[in-house]
Amino acid sequence: MIVATEFQEITVDDSPLRLFVAAPKTEAARKFPGIIFYSDIFQLTPPMLRACVRLAGYGFVVAAPEIYHRLETPGTVIAFDDAGRRRGLEDANKTQVSEFDRDCRAVLDFLAQHPLVSLSKLGAAGFCIGGHLSFRAALQPDLRATVCFYGTGIHDGKLGKDEDAGSLQRAAEIKGELLMIFGESDPHVPKEGREKIRAALQQAGVKYRVKVYPAEHAFMRDEGPRYDPECADLAFADMIHLFRSTFGESSGTAA
Repeated sequence: MIVATEFQEITVDDSPLRLFVAAPKTEAARKFPGIIFYSDIFQLTPPMLRACVRLAGYGFVVAAPEIYHRLETPGTVIAFDDAGRRRGLEDANKTQVSEFDRDCRAVLDFLAQHPLVSLSKLGAAGFCIGGHLSFRAALQPDLRATVCFYGTGIHDGKLGKDEDAGSLQRAAEIKGELLMIFGESDPHVPKEGREKIRAALQQAGVKYRVKVYPAEHAFMRDEGPRYDPECADLAFADMIHLFRSTFGESSGTAA
């Protein structure tokens, strides 16, 4: 599908929250699933925008928020270097989990009111810290499908300013389908961390799958030395399959 993109702004806690919105460009009277798509610590970088457009092209309305809107001016993109990494982590450590949660609810409400979104078909996805934020989004009662790409801090509770986000302990609240995708060589989510997550999801009775690829952390970011095109394509296809199967969507491409 051809995709239309724009930036929109909503307000959360008296702070402007900028969203990158990508949606199918169609004149047909139809609605699509809506997906909140979380970035890594660098916010809305070119790789993140390309991922949003790619997802939208499969028939989804995608909204990606600037996760540090309380700290950074609208439009701030953090550089992929050591200074940028420190800045992104410092911003994360200054943001309360409850603030991330309020942003999530606001973006989901934005999607629910979008003229192209089917209210009963809301989902989430995210990379790195965004993988953890999408896991927390899955705690929202109206989320039906969530994909967490190498989500950091889920296994040990590290997210934002709080000492322990307690996300994994709340897994039983997840009512939708959940897909956890990891890189086998990811030092931020080691094997013991992945097994802890798997055991907790199993005990909580969550409908989930775990996929582990022979890749490093951030293997889906199409810039930098850790990008793995084949694993990225396969993991992206995993996401599309989950969303389409859960929402009852099919390909819009003619045979």
